[in-house]
Amino acid sequence: MATERITFPGHSGAELSARLDLPEGPHLATALFAHCFTCGKDNIAARRISARLAAMGIAVLRFDFTGLGQSGGDFAETGFLSNVSDLVAASEHLGRRGMGPALLIGHSLGGAAVLRAAAAIATARAVVTIGAPFDPGHVTHNFAGALAQIEADGVAEVDLGGRPVRIGRTLVEDVAREKLTTDIAALRRALLVLHAPRDAVVGIENATGIFTAAKHPKSFVTLDDADHLLTRAVDADYAADVIAAWAGRYLDLKADPAPKGAPEGIVRVSEADPEGFLQNVLSGPRHHAFADEPAGFGGTDRGMTPYGFLAAGLGACTSMTIRLYARRKKWPLVHVRVDVSHDKVHAEDCEGCEGGAKVDRFRRHITLEGELDADQRAKLLEIADKCPVHRTLEAGARVETRLAD
Repeated sequence: MATERITFPGHSGAELSARLDLPEGPHLATALFAHCFTCGKDNIAARRISARLAAMGIAVLRFDFTGLGQSGGDFAETGFLSNVSDLVAASEHLGRRGMGPALLIGHSLGGAAVLRAAAAIATARAVVTIGAPFDPGHVTHNFAGALAQIEADGVAEVDLGGRPVRIGRTLVEDVAREKLTTDIAALRRALLVLHAPRDAVVGIENATGIFTAAKHPKSFVTLDDADHLLTRAVDADYAADVIAAWAGRYLDLKADPAPKGAPEGIVRVSEADPEGFLQNVLSGPRHHAFADEPAGFGGTDRGMTPYGFLAAGLGACTSMTIRLYARRKKWPLVHVRVDVSHDKVHAEDCEGCEGGAKVDRFRRHITLEGELDADQRAKLLEIADKCPVHRTLEAGARVETRLAD
C-alpha cells in the first residue's frame, strides 16, 4: 500500500492534514473515511480499515477534522456542521483529482457526519456507519460535567481519552438541534450499519434507530464483542472485510476484490496491516493469498506462515511430480496426498560449526490411493525426490537483493 500525505483547505480555509492510501494494483473505487469524535485520522480503526480496503483496490482518504491531529484551525470553534463541511471539502478535493468518493465511511460521530454529508456528495453511492449515534447530541455525554461551563464561558477544556480537548458552544448547540431522521430517510444510497451490541459508548439502540429510519437497500452487521474504537486488530479487519464485500454490490467492483496487478512471473508481497504481520501475496496478475503469523506470535492467523508457504510449495510440487509420472505410465493412481511438516534440527555433520548450527528439516508423508503394486508404489516414492522444489531445497539457492529505485 502506498500512502500519500496531502493537505487541502477545510470549511474555514484552514489546511487539513490527510493521508490517501492507494492500492498497489488497479484502483477500483475511492472511499472517504470520517474518524470518530476527536480521534484523528491515525487512530487504530482508521489505519487498519484503510489498509485493508486499499489492499482490495479501494483508495481511502482519511483526514483530521479542523483543529484535530495535524490539521489547522481551532477545534473549540468547530461544530457538527463544520465537520460535515470538512467532509464535503474532502470530497471536492478528491473530485479535482478525478477520484470522487463512491463510498463514505464514518466511525462514531463521523458516522453521523457522513449520513448528513451524503446528500452534498454527488459521487457517493454507498454509505457505511460504524458505531454511529442516531442522535448526534449523544456525544455530549462524554463531557456532560462541563456543559454548564461551556454555556457560561463559551468554551471549556475537558478530558477525553486521557488528553485535554477544548470544546466550544458551537459543537454543543449543533449536536443538540441535529436530528438525522430526515437525512437518513432521504439518503438514496445503499447503507451498511455496523455496530457492536456491547458498545459501551454508543449503545446498540442507535443502530436500531438508523436502520429503522433508512429505506432499502440497507444492511446491518453486528460487530459482536468489539469495543467502540475497534482497538482489536481482528475486529477492525473484520469490519474492513465486511465493508469491501458489501460495497462490491454497489460500487461495480470486480467480483473478486482481492488486490491484483503483479506482473507475470513475479510474486509480490506487500503489507496489508502495518501494525501486525498480515501480508498480501500476489502471484502474477491473477492469484492472491494472505500470509500471516499465528495469534500467539503477534499475528492474526489470517493466512499461512512464510514457512507454511515453503512447505506448501514442496508438497504441491511433490504431488504434481508423482501425478505426472503416473499419468505417463498409465498407472492406476487415483489420488495423491502429501502431508508436510517443518522443523529445525542440529546439523549432525557440522562438527566445529560456530554457534551450534541447525538445518531445516521437512518431513513428507505421502499417501497414494489406487490399485498400485509394490513396485509401482516404490517407484513413485523414488520419483517424489525428483520434484524440482525438493531438488532446490537440497541444493540450496542464492538470493540476490537490491533496493527499488
